Amino acid sequence: MRLNRLSGALAAAAVVGAAAACSSGGTGAPAGTSATGTDLKGQTVEVIGPWTSDEQKHFEEVLAAFKAKTGAEVTYTPAGDELPTLLQTRLQGGAPPSVAMVAQPGLLAQLAKAGSLKPLSAEVVKAVEDHNAPIWKSLGSVDGQLYGVYFKAANKSAVWYSQKAFDVVGAKPPATWEEFISTGKSVVDTGQAAVSVAGADGWTLTDWFENVYLRSAGPENYDKLSKHEIPWTDPSVKKALEVLGQLFGDQRLIAGGAPGALQTEFPKSVINVFDDQPKAAMVFEADFVAGVITANTKAKVGEDAKFFPFPSVGGSKPAVVAGGDVAVALKDDAATKELMRFLASPEAGTVWAELGGYLSPNKDIAPDSYPDDVTRELAGQLVDAGDNVRFDMSDLAPSAFGGTKGGGEWKDLQDFLATPADLDGALARLEADAAKSFGK
Repeated sequence: MRLNRLSGALAAAAVVGAAAACSSGGTGAPAGTSATGTDLKGQTVEVIGPWTSDEQKHFEEVLAAFKAKTGAEVTYTPAGDELPTLLQTRLQGGAPPSVAMVAQPGLLAQLAKAGSLKPLSAEVVKAVEDHNAPIWKSLGSVDGQLYGVYFKAANKSAVWYSQKAFDVVGAKPPATWEEFISTGKSVVDTGQAAVSVAGADGWTLTDWFENVYLRSAGPENYDKLSKHEIPWTDPSVKKALEVLGQLFGDQRLIAGGAPGALQTEFPKSVINVFDDQPKAAMVFEADFVAGVITANTKAKVGEDAKFFPFPSVGGSKPAVVAGGDVAVALKDDAATKELMRFLASPEAGTVWAELGGYLSPNKDIAPDSYPDDVTRELAGQLVDAGDNVRFDMSDLAPSAFGGTKGGGEWKDLQDFLATPADLDGALARLEADAAKSFGK
């Protein structure tokens, strides 16, 4: 689940309807210009994306590099959480942007099936294959045809910890789940809780589950569960909840116990660990935790605040639950094609990597392009996981199940946090809600 999950997710079907009702063809390239050339003076491309504030400024630097390279004019329209709604309006008006940055794989698939997206050229396909693990091509494809280039990614498999708290107990970053729980108990013995859990935000609990499930059940079962090809009452789900219950079921380990966790929102869960008067030693969430630390505490990321990869479960190989923004083309003129080719290159990602606040699935971006050790480690973990990367499962599910506050998986996992002993009840509720949302 994205921290700034698109609030317009429920507009996805309407966007697709609008896409099918209008033409989204490009204006065509002027004579003498080709999609593989660099002389695109006089042509203009528009990109709609979710990024605002600093992220917008950094992405505009990427677009400025494209302009310098090709001569094309590029405009960026920041849509924030309203991107699906804005895209719907533009499609209904017959004026789609050249490129959109989409955060939901389901929306990409629906737009492609509606005929709104342009298949990517053989050159872009080769670039995606050359520079990324195969999973990223799969995520950007529909029925075997590549439509999307994953340009920005989130590493959602990081556990952040207070170096001071670890020093007190002489702990090292745990590599396994057993070591994680053991380290937590050592912290508890000092009078401090081990983990701050943002139980008030159901999306963080889905991330907890997904990371445990990916490691305990494996990527193939993860894929099946994400499509509801196996039920949520499957033994693999029960095993994952049993593992997670080792944390949720020990009230000493969690800051405020379950009642406190259920009242803790995500930003506060981070502050609880890195404030001047910390309430816990660790907090789990994605790479964007670093920004919350910097904005809300005096702790220095990389010194006071560090992270370790989500621990292995049962000897599992390194794996990453990821999110990401995928570039899709809604026009097929020369400038749009060239921009998609540029976004698939290490050159484009390097521009933003050097500015910070960015991770890329592109394995050919030099590690030293990232501005600090923490970001380099997060990016390296994402790339090194290869085909053991899986997209956030709740973002792959129908929003009624995977993205609704107070309902579906969010509510079911909050109930499990409150009463982890009721394992069979949790499984039954998850399956009932999934069956209703998936229609099977």
